[in-house]
Amino acid sequence: MGVSLSSGTDSMSLNSKSHSFAQLKPIGLKSKTSSLLQQCSLTAVLAAFVTVPAAFAQQDEIVVTAQKREESIRDVPLAITAITGEVTREVNLDDVKDLVTFTPGVTGNSLDSFIDAISVRGIITNEFGVGGDPSIGFFKNGLYQGRNGAVVTTLYDIDRAEILRGPQNFLFGRNAIGGAINVQTAKPKLGVVEGYGEIDVAERNRFVGEGAINLPLTDDLAVRLAVYGGGEDGYVDNFARPDDEPLVAPEKYAGRFSALYAGEGVEALFTAEYEVREQSGSVYRATELGESYETLVDLFGVTLGGNGRDIDSDLALGERDDANIFSLGLQIDVDLPFGTLTSLTGYKDHTYNYAEDFDGTPLGINAYSQDQEGDYFEQEVRVVSDSEGPLSWYAGASYYNEEIDADFAQASDEETMCVYYLSYYGFNSCSEYQAYYGYAFTPSPEGLLETNQARGRYHGWAAYVDATYKISDRFDFGVGLRYTRDTKRFALNAPAPTSDLGPFFALGFTTTDFLEDKQSWDGLTPRFIGRYYPSDDWMIFASATRGFKAGGFGSFAIFPDVPGGTTDVTPADAVPDPFDEERVWSYEVGTKGTLFNGAVQLDGNVYYYQYKDLQQVVPGTGGGVVVDNVGEVDGWGVEGSATMNLGDYFDVYLAGAYADTEVNEAQALCGGTLDCEGSQLPQVPAFSGSAIVRFAYPAGAGRIRANAEIFGQTETFGGLLRLAEAQNDGYADLSFRVGYEADNGFSIFGYVENVTDALYYTGSAEGDGIIPAHFFGPSRPRTFGVRLSYEFTAE
Repeated sequence: MGVSLSSGTDSMSLNSKSHSFAQLKPIGLKSKTSSLLQQCSLTAVLAAFVTVPAAFAQQDEIVVTAQKREESIRDVPLAITAITGEVTREVNLDDVKDLVTFTPGVTGNSLDSFIDAISVRGIITNEFGVGGDPSIGFFKNGLYQGRNGAVVTTLYDIDRAEILRGPQNFLFGRNAIGGAINVQTAKPKLGVVEGYGEIDVAERNRFVGEGAINLPLTDDLAVRLAVYGGGEDGYVDNFARPDDEPLVAPEKYAGRFSALYAGEGVEALFTAEYEVREQSGSVYRATELGESYETLVDLFGVTLGGNGRDIDSDLALGERDDANIFSLGLQIDVDLPFGTLTSLTGYKDHTYNYAEDFDGTPLGINAYSQDQEGDYFEQEVRVVSDSEGPLSWYAGASYYNEEIDADFAQASDEETMCVYYLSYYGFNSCSEYQAYYGYAFTPSPEGLLETNQARGRYHGWAAYVDATYKISDRFDFGVGLRYTRDTKRFALNAPAPTSDLGPFFALGFTTTDFLEDKQSWDGLTPRFIGRYYPSDDWMIFASATRGFKAGGFGSFAIFPDVPGGTTDVTPADAVPDPFDEERVWSYEVGTKGTLFNGAVQLDGNVYYYQYKDLQQVVPGTGGGVVVDNVGEVDGWGVEGSATMNLGDYFDVYLAGAYADTEVNEAQALCGGTLDCEGSQLPQVPAFSGSAIVRFAYPAGAGRIRANAEIFGQTETFGGLLRLAEAQNDGYADLSFRVGYEADNGFSIFGYVENVTDALYYTGSAEGDGIIPAHFFGPSRPRTFGVRLSYEFTAE
């Protein structure tokens, strides 16, 4: 399925301005809100398959490059959503994760630099260390953006974003087993001076500015400079630390320089970008439900202050989500007699510092930090044939090399741990327990602080070919094949903590030195696509795709597993804990078409997939966070969208998705029992959707514009057991915008985002043992603001 969100001042092509608030995953308003959301979501899904009986005007066209060549999004036989750069500015989409707002089948935005909550058709990245790979691939100008801490960058001065659902193992230089998001930044233009400037001012001292200028230097050389900067105060109070500033307070600064050379038969695009990000790590709040929380109440009398948008956390390791990201890119296109030769070269360097309090209580249970640095190099070369004749094809090869170093820390309060785990045996303090065995307990100044280091050296290569043959003017058939090989050398070290308790909780072991291992994984992934045009206005496609994601190493566990509390593990005793590759077959049938001279665009698709050996975090026998291959997942769903031009003044956009998944053979996630058989994947709503109603009316030398936008989803759960204490209620988030857009390039808009002040969360987790079920990522509250902008063009 494909849908485009475009923006223009002279036509009412479905697009528009929607909100910028952090789109998070559910919870909060159950009853009426959940009912409303289900109605909206069902309407959005059904609307993608129904005819709207009215006469409408022609919609704008969007050209994408998802299949290595420029083509209308209506002709791409993939489930793809394209959002233009104009729209991202109008609706205040802040970073790449905000793109999920208008994309059917994609959910799970969050307020940090992790992407492990992003879900495409239920598939998420379950390994949050540095030894695996993301399930959702993020790309910029076709170049891979990496992992947590480096992947999330700001949306400013972009041309468009293409969001593809389902396995994309042959379209980019890296595998993307769940889906891919590719952001195309604005390229320099020859022969024209143009640019824009924009200021966004809102509540909580929000002040954000961005702008760009395009300068032609010669007839065949132009440069473009774009900048972004600003931030706002936080909105989450921490009752455990009342003197601290409110949390969730992003501050970001970025700049991009690009140069385009377009000579005879050769085009080269160079890009250099730097971004500094400072914000809060994820904030957690216990749900105050369930046996784990009740035990904490009984033992410690714990209570949580504030309302649902506040937290009550000790933040033993502080809170931060700070990154410095530098990247370079070079694309060279050379005309050949039969097509185009393209070289893509990319380099990315980053540092990342992160800290959070995971347990969501004022007790010292589990604070987490991650200090990381890494660099990534990639090279891809491909040849794309011209489109003349019945056969079109592309082929290529890619290589990458990554170095990643991360230092992890997990902190707990010694007395809290002793009371929780030893009170059953009659010990009420660490001293009582140690005295029982004849030892004196000396409290550590830093508490129970368990640390470990991970070092990764990865490289891989791939080769692919894809060919499409036009059997007739109405029907063509394509076959693609990709071979991938990934090699990882990984090292793990866990020094002894200073606490007398030893490796008591987080890791469960210490090492004498770095434990090392090296493994390789490879996969052959075919794709088959058929495309049929029953008329000039409609296209039907069907596809079968094999997906592959390499295995890796857990950042917090070793193999073989050891009893909890084991110390001085040597390189001869164990290696970092490996996990195997992940594979999927995905099948899809979809249609795209227009009605009433293009005034109505409809598309929809039905998919089914079978995942095997899903990479999941599972409990370890001796401690640590273990990643293993677990069970099988069958999933199917329906996705659809509709854009409608309702006369001279209104247009409407509807998008929605239904998802159904079933997990089997997942005993490792359910205490070794079969209680999870047939359960749905966690964090996946049955229904999700969005809608925009847009109004424009000529007034003077310009036009009055107004928008109403809504998005949301139904309830989700924090684990396979679907426990009530970790349930996220459905939500609906509504925004309004109104303003004036002048023909001379000036515009001013007032907006209110999250009109009803809906409270919901990014997600939840069931908790385990001493860690209670908790929510994370409370929604941004109702926000009033004003956006002013100016655009100019001079030949």
